[in-house]
Amino acid sequence: MAEHILLVDDNEGFLDAAQEFFSSKGYRVSAAQDGQAALKLVAQQQPDIILLDVMMPRMDGWETLKILQDNEQTADIPVLMLTAVRGSESVKKSFDGGSVWYYSKPITDHHDLLLVIRRILDQT
Repeated sequence: MAEHILLVDDNEGFLDAAQEFFSSKGYRVSAAQDGQAALKLVAQQQPDIILLDVMMPRMDGWETLKILQDNEQTADIPVLMLTAVRGSESVKKSFDGGSVWYYSKPITDHHDLLLVIRRILDQT
């Protein structure tokens, strides 16, 4: 069965482009536009990796990451933070919160992002 990527971002353009790209590379892809929707999807079917934006409506990425990490059923799912928030504070908060990687937006090269995802999946 194909590996499952959950994309969580409030930018529909990014979601559409990323879903199309990752699907074309053989991955199963689900998408959510905020943390609440992401948690519902994770409860239905656990993904192999979550790409999680920080700045989103209703529930941001930091809160979503904390809930995922505090739940023993989801704590082992690798989370890659995707964000336009820059600076060492944001990077530190991501890693301290339990993410395995921090990737800055805007994403101009899905191939590069896929290399990072592949490396994370190969290590888990």
